[in-house]
Formats: sequence, structure tokens, C-alpha cells
Amino acid sequence: MKEREIKVSGVENKRNPQLRVEVADSFFRRFLGLMGRKSIEDGRGVLIVPCNSIHMCFMRFSIDAVYIDKKYRVIKVVRNLRPWWGVSWCPEAWAVIEMNAGEAAHYGIEKNMVLNVL
Repeated sequence: MKEREIKVSGVENKRNPQLRVEVADSFFRRFLGLMGRKSIEDGRGVLIVPCNSIHMCFMRFSIDAVYIDKKYRVIKVVRNLRPWWGVSWCPEAWAVIEMNAGEAAHYGIEKNMVLNVL
């Protein structure tokens, strides 16, 4: 699977931390996302492209979902989505980054922030 590093900049009291993401850009990889995994390491995530909604069926752990546009501007941050509970949707999103619950806060990711892809 392709990997990218995303530099989170403009965050006060942070040293431009980097988030390593797997790129899910095929039908099968988008469909799987994080389903079936027992966990994911801190500092890692999955970038699902294109995608504007996710579900939590078959998930084993809570996640944060960061919806972005094509310029990697954060449109919406959904924190602590619990396994097996519901869906999340952002109609104007181009993609979503799934990561461990709490990671969006750890990285200081907020709405309107622009993420840099390395």
C-alpha cells in the first residue's frame, strides 16, 4: 500500500509533528479502511480517497475522522467514533483520514487547518 507523510503545521506548542498515512485509493482498499484490524499504531492513519462518509461496522477500536478537501484543508473533525456505532458524513469532503481516537487532538488538528503532504 502507498504511504505518505502529512506534516501538521501551524500548531502552537507542537514541533510540526508528522502523521504517516497509508493511502487507500482503490475500491477494495477504500472498502476495507481500518475494518478488521485490532489496532493501529499511534502516529499512523489511513487516508481514504475519494471518500466523504465512513461507517463503524466491524471496527474493533475507536477512531478520529478528519475530513479534508483536495487542497488538504480540514473541513470537519469527528472525534472518538466508537466501534459499531453509526456513521459519519461530510458531503463537501474529498477524502478522510482515519486515525486512533485522540490523535486529532494530539496533533492539534482543527477545522480550516491546511495539512502538508510530504
